[in-house]
Amino acid sequence: MVEVGAATACHPMRVPRTYRYGPDPSQVADLYLPAGAGPWPAAVVLHGGFWRARYDRTLMAPVCTDLAARGWAAWNLEYRRIGPGGNGGWPMTFADVGAGIDQLARLNAPIDVRRVVTLGHSAGGHLALWAATRERSQVTLLGAIGQAAVSDLAQASRLGLSDGAADELLGGSPDQVPERYAAASPAQRLPLGIPSLLLHGARDDTVPVSFSVELHAAAVAAGDACDLEVSERDGHFEHIDPASGAWATVTRWLQAL
Repeated sequence: MVEVGAATACHPMRVPRTYRYGPDPSQVADLYLPAGAGPWPAAVVLHGGFWRARYDRTLMAPVCTDLAARGWAAWNLEYRRIGPGGNGGWPMTFADVGAGIDQLARLNAPIDVRRVVTLGHSAGGHLALWAATRERSQVTLLGAIGQAAVSDLAQASRLGLSDGAADELLGGSPDQVPERYAAASPAQRLPLGIPSLLLHGARDDTVPVSFSVELHAAAVAAGDACDLEVSERDGHFEHIDPASGAWATVTRWLQAL
């Protein structure tokens, strides 16, 4: 059982430290640790922004701080991205997420690598869920959390989300590179094989709530232990606010995992 600390006062946070897992400037991660000896369970945290270079891991700093205050190590992972200033896409973005997760097994830090989950928002939610299906991982995941996740890349392509970001990420449409969509989309890689939590706001006008509703139904049908929480009042960004009800759902789920 993974336990979450009950109060911020019990687990004050150290100043996060940045580590490099590759030579590219984007191949870095910030490690947020609770104070104390540990070893601590760890959450690999992945930011959104439709995989575009103009968005970075600072989006997730508030929730990483909150995780550390609750007795979790937070590994705020950056990765190569697409668009101006980026040199990611297929397969670089995915290779970075895998390498960044595996780096946890080599860190000289008080982390319990037997208790690791992935957690991501939007495009980061896609990557958090995809990581559960990765082969030859050096770190075995206990769970995965997708917050308003772009979980079906083929559907994202058909809807033209964020001006065709899925096509840009994978170098073509589902008709042009179907093998990449099959390899990269959680919706096409079920079952995930580990417990998962999907959260979505019914008022989300960036990633339709149907992405999480449909993935949940398909995951359960495939035999996964998958929980779904839809908030009727939320949009897209409440998930990365530590004061929100959506984030409280995350921390409760972690405590009960």
